[in-house]
Amino acid sequence: MSQFTHFDAQGQAHMVGIGEKNETHRVARAVGSIVMQPETLQMILAGDSKKGDVLGVARIAAIQGSKRTSELIPLCHPIFLTKVAVEFNISEPTSSIECVVTAETVGRTGVEMEALTAVSVALLTVYDMCKAVDRGMRMEGICLMEKLGGKSGHWVRD
Repeated sequence: MSQFTHFDAQGQAHMVGIGEKNETHRVARAVGSIVMQPETLQMILAGDSKKGDVLGVARIAAIQGSKRTSELIPLCHPIFLTKVAVEFNISEPTSSIECVVTAETVGRTGVEMEALTAVSVALLTVYDMCKAVDRGMRMEGICLMEKLGGKSGHWVRD
């Protein structure tokens, strides 16, 4: 494993310098899911939430979260996002909703953190909107699935 990049030779945290890096098209895809009671999932699908369209609001929250990543993660560079796509996959057998976010930029640093933040914020939004009927919901499996671009090239989770 290579050295952590956010520490200098003295072990002090710092923001990684990206000024010398080339701008490339960069893409990251992250995923995560929220598991709930079957009744909660049915309420979401039927649009019966008192707070409105749960997945519509979660989609907007994911996009907003991706744009604010550098404000939440201390050493993350602010980047210009060129695209953020949010997809929800419903699984009635497992009473879960999977969120997949693909984030893109043309820049000097990757968009992995933006994709991961977007998934996390989307799932937290679903929890917030449905917690009055199901406080036992759990978020799980939040991870990077794929990244493209930059010096390290193309990476895909096994």
